[in-house]
Amino acid sequence: MSVLRFDNVSKQYPGGHVALSEVSFEVQPGEMLFVTGHSGAGKSTLLKLIHLAERPSRGAVLFAERNLLKVRGRRVPLHRREVGVVFQDHRLLTDRSVFENVALPLILRGLRRGEIGKRVRSVLDKLGLGARERALPTQLSAGEQQRVGIARALVGEPRLLLADEPTGNLDPTLSAEIMALFAALPERGISVLVASHDLGLVKRMKRRVLVLDHGQLADDIAPEDLADA
Repeated sequence: MSVLRFDNVSKQYPGGHVALSEVSFEVQPGEMLFVTGHSGAGKSTLLKLIHLAERPSRGAVLFAERNLLKVRGRRVPLHRREVGVVFQDHRLLTDRSVFENVALPLILRGLRRGEIGKRVRSVLDKLGLGARERALPTQLSAGEQQRVGIARALVGEPRLLLADEPTGNLDPTLSAEIMALFAALPERGISVLVASHDLGLVKRMKRRVLVLDHGQLADDIAPEDLADA
């Protein structure tokens, strides 16, 4: 059973702009893949449909065979617990510590304090941030801030991690570090979908690549075919 399936999905915004047109693909459990394309190709819209920040105009987005078009009201936050999101700009609360930023999704769920502490410290240790839990985001390097954003996305133990241009503000060394973290997640059963316009980075990762062109799925490239892409 796929963790995610797009079935002839189209998205048209008010005013007539077509962001996606009849896009179909599947993501398997424990698979890491990239979606790439020019600015405005539809990458961010695709991620928003998965996270229910937007709804499709036509077609179906299925998450673990559940049609997201039918997920409404109080069921939306329940769905989002299964989908972690990493943003390019981190979106960290600058007046809260690293620990508090990562703990926020669990606090909103109403978990007990002991369970929150256990989960937060576990994910911080795995990302090399255990010694920084009391620091404020402004006291961290760019790479550390991005890792805090990843920790916050992973602390809820999602089935799928979405990353929207996660290395856009990082130098090549830090970009490679972040990608290595993502590449290790499928071993834990977490699927990873990364939106990136950095073709060099995408090719180096040697993972499946979805290519969007003006809202259409122009190509679905297998890792072994990347050298010819």
